[in-house]
Amino acid sequence: MIKSSVYNCSVIELPINHRDRGNLTVAENGKNIPFDVHRVYYLYDVPAGESRGGHAHRELKQLIIAASGSFNVVLSDGKIKRTITLNRPFYGLLVVPGIWRELDDFSSGSICLVMASRKYDAKDYIRGYEEFLAWKGRD
Repeated sequence: MIKSSVYNCSVIELPINHRDRGNLTVAENGKNIPFDVHRVYYLYDVPAGESRGGHAHRELKQLIIAASGSFNVVLSDGKIKRTITLNRPFYGLLVVPGIWRELDDFSSGSICLVMASRKYDAKDYIRGYEEFLAWKGRD
């Protein structure tokens, strides 16, 4: 059983460097990201009404950022659900291992940027909510 809670997930503010031609935000391993990034991916052109995610990770940590637009991240630890709205490119949601997550309510043109602590490993995924509850020891 994993003892993580939705309250172990937190929003991290990344620095904004103001420039006369726009803003620049930097995310660095060990500085403002609390893990070493081993994979980066992004979601875009998500059709209205669709959701993404719908899984948990056994060991992977993620920093989820709304690089453009907005969307909700619905977190569950098996007991408590918490919804975080991401809508600024200088805020990232740290999601710890052992948390079920779903992404929904994508605005038009939104881009979801994800930095992950590990390379892709299908064995790290828990893809069914009932399986997740059993893994958490809460069946």
